[in-house]
Amino acid sequence: MLGNKWTEREKAGMHAAAQRVVEVHHRLADFLRPGQTLIEVDRWVARTLEELNCRSCFLNYKVDRHPPFPSHACLSVNDCVVHGTALAHKAPIKNGDLVKIDIGVMHDGWIGDAGWTYVFGEPSPLVARLTACGKEALRRGVATLRPENRLRAFAEAVQGHVEKECGFHCIRNLGGHGYGRKLHGKPFVSNTIPGPGDAPWAEINQFCAPGMLVAVEPMVGAGTGDTMSKPNPFNPKLSDWPVYTADGSLSVHYEHDVLVTEDGPRVLTHGLEDVRDVIA
Repeated sequence: MLGNKWTEREKAGMHAAAQRVVEVHHRLADFLRPGQTLIEVDRWVARTLEELNCRSCFLNYKVDRHPPFPSHACLSVNDCVVHGTALAHKAPIKNGDLVKIDIGVMHDGWIGDAGWTYVFGEPSPLVARLTACGKEALRRGVATLRPENRLRAFAEAVQGHVEKECGFHCIRNLGGHGYGRKLHGKPFVSNTIPGPGDAPWAEINQFCAPGMLVAVEPMVGAGTGDTMSKPNPFNPKLSDWPVYTADGSLSVHYEHDVLVTEDGPRVLTHGLEDVRDVIA
């Protein structure tokens, strides 16, 4: 949403939905353990959403050239960056796996949408650096969401940290989005400044207007920023949902819901950064 003047009641509604997402993630950290399948995790998410008086806004979500999304959560393992489904990775989760879990809810007419990366077992040095990089990129990007800044400042902060300081790669042509009472809307919030071969970014010089409501989500690849998708196994004319790193390298994904105010960013999914994300 672009520069809306929200009422206090509306702000309370969007905050309540975002906090449902945070609560699911904290409960999820206590539920997860090696040996589970993504189907088990997705069923648990469905039950927990019902307990919290909300529903998945991902299940059966439709976009062009894709079938309806088949899972309650996005469950993306290792080289799968985002949009993983419960059937995309059939093997049980094992120590050494990185699982990106994106929770999207509808609660009292408002969307909450935030993802986090869970590490199974003791993190390797590479995984420790990769997860730290993704979290710091999110923190730095959120800090730029101020009325005096253009959206390009978000991409500059994220890309500068990921690629110049950490030596990893921002995933190209994917990014965050406006939301509110619908899951996706304007503006698109890229994690990179478009380069040769990238899709154009129409909103790059748009200011962060007070009232803007965005879900911002750095995605980081260990070996490349390029991606690949696969044909849908049930209809080859459609693309399957999961997005993978093109070289099969590990990836991480971190996402917050943010309301831009006159005083700067208000993180609606506050508390998510405190989730216990190493599953021993």
